[in-house]
Amino acid sequence: MLNVPFENLDIGLKRPIHLTEEALWNKIVAQRRGGFCYELNGLFAALLKEIGFNVTYLNARVYNREGNLGIDFDHLALLVRLPDQPGRWLVDAGFGDSFTEPLNFEEPGEQVQGLRSYRLEQTPDGTIVWQKNYAGTWERQYFFDLQPRGFPSDYEAACLYHQTSPRSSFTRGSLISRATPDGRVTLEESRLIVTKNGQRSEHPVENRDEYLVLLKQYFDVTLPKEQT
Repeated sequence: MLNVPFENLDIGLKRPIHLTEEALWNKIVAQRRGGFCYELNGLFAALLKEIGFNVTYLNARVYNREGNLGIDFDHLALLVRLPDQPGRWLVDAGFGDSFTEPLNFEEPGEQVQGLRSYRLEQTPDGTIVWQKNYAGTWERQYFFDLQPRGFPSDYEAACLYHQTSPRSSFTRGSLISRATPDGRVTLEESRLIVTKNGQRSEHPVENRDEYLVLLKQYFDVTLPKEQT
């Protein structure tokens, strides 16, 4: 998660996103790009299964600022079991600014990661992921149930929705973000956001040329000339 960014650049560039394992490998590994949840967790799940872990694809729905849930299959998260061992772990390499280590699904209490904490609230219908932010306030991130789902088939409609719908946050502007050892760096079209040890700073991006320089500097991503 320190090296593969969360990003939606292809959506802004009007490039279709494909969820086959071959397409994900080519984009993330061969082209050294990133992706959003379906891409990052889709390929990560393939890796986990290849080395022997048991993986369940989860239907997760993200809470918006008003506290309302998104569409079905709004987000892909993973429930992972270690071979021949008890216990389950919530794994998510594709949510952006969230936990960077697996969460113990069997642990009802607070799970601390660096300067922030997480907890999993079990409800009759499913599980809510809570994050305690740098200010100490608890916020809901997303909800999921435990029914096993099929990838990519169950997620293709939602993936298309997030590429095309004006209601999706992913169509409202390009974003690329990755975790760092002491925080996170995020680049939007008009600003660079750097969080270090809980302290956030913003820097304006003056023009497209500066944006491309920052894209290379912080994420080692160079867009082909026809896409710039």
